[in-house]
Amino acid sequence: MPFTPPWKPRPPAGALIVSVKAHMWWWEVRYRDPVTGADITTANEIRIPVGRPVYLALTSADVIHNFWVPQLAGKMDMLPGRMQHLLVHTREPGVWRGQCAEFCGEQHAQMALHVVGLEARAFDAWLAAQAQPAAPAASAVLAQGRAAFLAQRCDACHTVRGAGAAGILGPDLTHVGSRLHLGAGTLNNTQQARERWLAHIQQVKPGARMPSYDRLDTPTLEAIAAWLGSLQ
Repeated sequence: MPFTPPWKPRPPAGALIVSVKAHMWWWEVRYRDPVTGADITTANEIRIPVGRPVYLALTSADVIHNFWVPQLAGKMDMLPGRMQHLLVHTREPGVWRGQCAEFCGEQHAQMALHVVGLEARAFDAWLAAQAQPAAPAASAVLAQGRAAFLAQRCDACHTVRGAGAAGILGPDLTHVGSRLHLGAGTLNNTQQARERWLAHIQQVKPGARMPSYDRLDTPTLEAIAAWLGSLQ
Protein backbone atom coordinates (compact mmCIF):
# COMPACT_ATOMS: atom_id res chain seq x y z
CA MET A 1 0.00 0.00 0.00
CA PRO A 2 1.46 3.43 -0.92
CA PHE A 3 2.37 5.69 1.96
CA THR A 4 0.02 8.65 2.54
CA PRO A 5 1.63 11.47 4.54
CA PRO A 6 -0.44 12.62 7.51
CA TRP A 7 -0.56 16.23 6.27
CA LYS A 8 -2.28 15.10 3.06
CA PRO A 9 -4.76 12.42 4.10
CA ARG A 10 -7.05 10.77 1.62
CA PRO A 11 -10.65 11.86 2.02
CA PRO A 12 -12.60 9.35 4.09
CA ALA A 13 -15.56 7.58 2.54
CA GLY A 14 -18.56 9.87 2.24
CA ALA A 15 -16.59 13.06 2.77
CA LEU A 16 -17.82 16.29 1.26
CA ILE A 17 -15.08 17.79 -0.92
CA VAL A 18 -14.91 21.60 -1.03
CA SER A 19 -12.37 23.59 -3.03
CA VAL A 20 -11.14 26.87 -1.52
CA LYS A 21 -8.96 29.29 -3.47
CA ALA A 22 -7.51 32.32 -1.71
CA HIS A 23 -7.33 35.63 -3.55
CA MET A 24 -6.12 39.07 -2.48
CA TRP A 25 -8.25 39.52 -0.29
CA TRP A 26 -11.18 37.13 -0.46
CA TRP A 27 -11.99 33.40 -0.65
CA GLU A 28 -13.43 31.54 -3.62
CA VAL A 29 -15.39 28.45 -2.55
CA ARG A 30 -16.55 25.66 -4.88
CA TYR A 31 -18.80 22.65 -4.34
CA ARG A 32 -19.82 19.93 -6.75
CA ASP A 33 -23.54 19.74 -7.52
CA PRO A 34 -24.52 16.16 -6.55
CA VAL A 35 -27.26 16.16 -9.20
CA THR A 36 -25.51 17.57 -12.29
CA GLY A 37 -21.84 17.37 -11.36
CA ALA A 38 -21.42 21.08 -12.19
CA ASP A 39 -19.45 23.45 -9.98
CA ILE A 40 -21.36 25.59 -7.49
CA THR A 41 -19.37 28.73 -6.71
CA THR A 42 -19.73 31.04 -3.73
CA ALA A 43 -17.37 33.24 -1.74
CA ASN A 44 -16.08 34.02 1.75
CA GLU A 45 -18.33 31.50 3.49
CA ILE A 46 -18.08 27.72 3.75
CA ARG A 47 -21.23 25.84 4.74
CA ILE A 48 -20.72 22.29 5.93
CA PRO A 49 -23.01 19.49 7.11
CA VAL A 50 -22.93 18.45 10.75
CA GLY A 51 -21.64 14.93 11.37
CA ARG A 52 -19.98 14.51 7.98
CA PRO A 53 -16.24 14.87 7.30
CA VAL A 54 -15.35 17.75 5.00
CA TYR A 55 -12.20 17.55 2.90
CA LEU A 56 -10.93 21.01 1.95
CA ALA A 57 -8.74 21.36 -1.14
CA LEU A 58 -6.77 24.56 -0.58
CA THR A 59 -4.83 26.66 -3.09
CA SER A 60 -4.01 30.28 -3.91
CA ALA A 61 -4.56 32.44 -6.97
CA ASP A 62 -1.71 34.87 -6.26
CA VAL A 63 0.51 34.97 -3.14
CA ILE A 64 0.91 32.70 -0.11
CA HIS A 65 -2.15 32.75 2.14
CA ASN A 66 -3.01 30.58 5.15
CA PHE A 67 -6.34 28.98 6.05
CA TRP A 68 -7.10 29.07 9.78
CA VAL A 69 -10.39 28.43 11.58
CA PRO A 70 -9.18 27.91 15.17
CA GLN A 71 -12.26 26.06 16.45
CA LEU A 72 -12.16 23.51 13.62
CA ALA A 73 -8.57 22.88 12.53
CA GLY A 74 -4.98 24.01 12.57
CA LYS A 75 -3.34 26.34 10.07
CA MET A 76 -2.64 25.30 6.51
CA ASP A 77 -0.65 27.28 3.94
CA MET A 78 -2.31 28.01 0.60
CA LEU A 79 0.32 28.15 -2.14
CA PRO A 80 0.05 29.25 -5.79
CA GLY A 81 0.26 26.26 -8.12
CA ARG A 82 -0.06 23.70 -5.33
CA MET A 83 -3.02 21.92 -3.73
CA GLN A 84 -3.02 21.40 0.03
CA HIS A 85 -5.62 19.39 1.94
CA LEU A 86 -7.29 19.79 5.31
CA LEU A 87 -9.93 17.62 6.96
CA VAL A 88 -12.53 19.34 9.16
CA HIS A 89 -15.52 17.98 11.04
CA THR A 90 -18.20 19.37 13.34
CA ARG A 91 -20.70 17.53 15.52
CA GLU A 92 -23.01 20.49 16.12
CA PRO A 93 -24.38 23.47 14.19
CA GLY A 94 -22.63 26.80 14.59
CA VAL A 95 -20.75 29.65 12.96
CA TRP A 96 -16.96 29.87 13.24
CA ARG A 97 -14.82 32.77 12.09
CA GLY A 98 -11.60 32.07 10.23
CA GLN A 99 -8.77 34.25 9.06
CA CYS A 100 -5.89 34.34 6.61
CA ALA A 101 -2.94 33.70 8.91
CA GLU A 102 -0.12 34.54 6.49
CA PHE A 103 0.60 38.20 5.72
CA CYS A 104 -0.57 38.73 2.15
CA GLY A 105 -0.67 42.47 1.60
CA GLU A 106 -2.57 45.61 2.47
CA GLN A 107 -5.88 44.01 3.45
CA HIS A 108 -4.52 40.87 5.11
CA ALA A 109 -6.18 41.85 8.41
CA GLN A 110 -9.58 42.05 6.68
CA MET A 111 -9.40 38.71 4.91
CA ALA A 112 -11.73 36.69 7.08
CA LEU A 113 -14.19 33.92 6.29
CA HIS A 114 -16.95 32.11 8.16
CA VAL A 115 -17.69 28.41 8.37
CA VAL A 116 -21.37 27.63 8.98
CA GLY A 117 -22.31 24.19 10.27
CA LEU A 118 -25.81 23.03 9.25
CA GLU A 119 -27.85 19.94 9.98
CA ALA A 120 -27.75 17.55 7.01
CA ARG A 121 -31.20 18.40 5.62
CA ALA A 122 -30.61 22.13 5.94
CA PHE A 123 -27.25 21.78 4.20
CA ASP A 124 -28.74 19.76 1.33
CA ALA A 125 -31.47 22.38 0.87
CA TRP A 126 -28.91 25.18 0.92
CA LEU A 127 -26.69 23.46 -1.64
CA ALA A 128 -29.65 22.79 -3.95
CA ALA A 129 -30.63 26.47 -3.75
CA GLN A 130 -27.05 27.56 -4.49
CA ALA A 131 -27.08 25.47 -7.67
CA GLN A 132 -29.98 27.52 -9.06
CA PRO A 133 -29.56 30.73 -11.09
CA ALA A 134 -30.46 34.06 -9.56
CA ALA A 135 -34.17 34.69 -9.16
CA PRO A 136 -35.77 37.20 -11.55
CA ALA A 137 -36.22 40.71 -10.23
CA ALA A 138 -39.57 40.72 -8.42
CA SER A 139 -40.22 44.48 -8.37
CA ALA A 140 -39.46 47.64 -10.32
CA VAL A 141 -36.81 48.68 -7.79
CA LEU A 142 -35.04 45.32 -8.08
CA ALA A 143 -35.20 45.49 -11.88
CA GLN A 144 -33.68 48.98 -11.68
CA GLY A 145 -30.90 47.62 -9.46
CA ARG A 146 -30.11 44.79 -11.89
CA ALA A 147 -30.07 47.21 -14.83
CA ALA A 148 -27.75 49.60 -12.97
CA PHE A 149 -25.44 46.73 -11.97
CA LEU A 150 -25.03 45.82 -15.64
CA ALA A 151 -24.83 49.44 -16.82
CA GLN A 152 -21.94 50.08 -14.42
CA ARG A 153 -20.16 47.02 -15.89
CA CYS A 154 -20.05 45.17 -12.56
CA ASP A 155 -20.49 42.10 -14.77
CA ALA A 156 -16.93 42.63 -16.04
CA CYS A 157 -15.69 41.21 -12.73
CA HIS A 158 -18.65 39.38 -11.16
CA THR A 159 -20.86 36.47 -12.15
CA VAL A 160 -24.58 36.44 -11.41
CA ARG A 161 -25.93 33.32 -13.08
CA GLY A 162 -29.21 33.98 -14.83
CA ALA A 163 -28.77 37.76 -14.81
CA GLY A 164 -26.42 38.24 -17.74
CA ALA A 165 -23.29 38.72 -15.64
CA ALA A 166 -20.34 36.39 -16.24
CA GLY A 167 -17.19 38.09 -14.93
CA ILE A 168 -14.54 35.91 -13.28
CA LEU A 169 -12.20 38.38 -11.56
CA GLY A 170 -14.24 38.96 -8.41
CA PRO A 171 -16.50 36.89 -6.18
CA ASP A 172 -19.51 35.11 -7.66
CA LEU A 173 -22.59 37.09 -6.54
CA THR A 174 -25.34 34.74 -7.72
CA HIS A 175 -26.59 34.22 -4.16
CA VAL A 176 -24.74 37.00 -2.33
CA GLY A 177 -27.88 37.99 -0.43
CA SER A 178 -27.82 34.67 1.44
CA ARG A 179 -24.35 35.28 2.91
CA LEU A 180 -23.81 36.53 6.43
CA HIS A 181 -21.14 39.10 5.59
CA LEU A 182 -19.70 41.31 2.86
CA GLY A 183 -16.10 41.81 1.83
CA ALA A 184 -14.62 38.68 3.43
CA GLY A 185 -16.07 39.29 6.87
CA THR A 186 -15.72 43.07 6.75
CA LEU A 187 -19.40 44.08 7.15
CA ASN A 188 -22.63 42.37 8.13
CA ASN A 189 -24.80 41.76 5.06
CA THR A 190 -27.55 44.37 5.49
CA GLN A 191 -29.11 46.87 3.08
CA GLN A 192 -27.28 49.76 4.75
CA ALA A 193 -23.96 47.89 4.67
CA ARG A 194 -24.38 46.98 1.00
CA GLU A 195 -24.96 50.65 0.16
CA ARG A 196 -21.88 51.64 2.16
CA TRP A 197 -19.79 48.93 0.51
CA LEU A 198 -20.80 50.03 -2.99
CA ALA A 199 -20.28 53.75 -2.39
CA HIS A 200 -17.21 53.69 -0.15
CA ILE A 201 -15.35 50.42 -0.59
CA GLN A 202 -11.98 52.18 -0.80
CA GLN A 203 -12.65 53.72 2.60
CA VAL A 204 -14.01 50.50 4.13
CA LYS A 205 -11.31 48.25 2.64
CA PRO A 206 -8.52 50.36 1.10
CA GLY A 207 -6.71 48.61 -1.72
CA ALA A 208 -9.59 46.25 -2.54
CA ARG A 209 -9.66 45.59 -6.27
CA MET A 210 -12.96 47.34 -6.83
CA PRO A 211 -13.66 51.06 -7.25
CA SER A 212 -15.95 53.07 -5.00
CA TYR A 213 -19.24 54.04 -6.68
CA ASP A 214 -19.86 57.24 -4.72
CA ARG A 215 -20.53 59.00 -8.05
CA LEU A 216 -23.90 57.23 -8.27
CA ASP A 217 -27.01 58.92 -6.95
CA THR A 218 -28.68 57.60 -3.81
CA PRO A 219 -31.70 55.91 -5.51
CA THR A 220 -29.36 53.99 -7.84
CA LEU A 221 -27.12 52.83 -5.00
CA GLU A 222 -30.16 51.78 -2.99
CA ALA A 223 -31.58 49.85 -5.94
CA ILE A 224 -28.33 47.97 -6.63
CA ALA A 225 -27.97 47.14 -2.93
CA ALA A 226 -31.58 45.94 -2.74
CA TRP A 227 -31.15 43.74 -5.83
CA LEU A 228 -27.98 42.17 -4.46
CA GLY A 229 -29.80 41.53 -1.18
CA SER A 230 -32.59 39.75 -3.07
CA LEU A 231 -30.13 37.21 -4.51
CA GLN A 232 -30.83 34.54 -1.92
